[in-house]
Amino acid sequence: MNWLPLALLTALCLALYNFFIKLAANHVSPAVGAVVLQLVAALLGAVWLVKLKLQGQPLAITGKGLGLAALAGLGVGLAEILTFVVFQRGVNSSVGTPVIVGGSVLLTAVLGLVVLREGLTVAQAGGLLFIVLGIALLARGH
Repeated sequence: MNWLPLALLTALCLALYNFFIKLAANHVSPAVGAVVLQLVAALLGAVWLVKLKLQGQPLAITGKGLGLAALAGLGVGLAEILTFVVFQRGVNSSVGTPVIVGGSVLLTAVLGLVVLREGLTVAQAGGLLFIVLGIALLARGH
């Protein structure tokens, strides 16, 4: 299967994630919201893991993989708490989400370039520049 439909489905899931955090932000404290979010995500992951195991799928596990996954979990956990805090401060989802997501895309690209030594085409560099400009324009009104 082509990666693009899966990437677009992932984008939809992330959009729902941010949208529902925005809706929940004024109804629950950031810590409670983050814990509930993580519990539901862990349950979903556990169901998927059990399904794969019952199907006899091989499940690769290495110490390095577990450590990196734990670091990713630390990053997403902090991001969730901070997203709740941002939205509790009254930022519109139409501004806060693009700044958060665009900023994460930009910083991930920089990490890929600097740490992983990945290449970048002129068109890709232009896309990253547009992200910077978009963040600046969105943040300017707030």
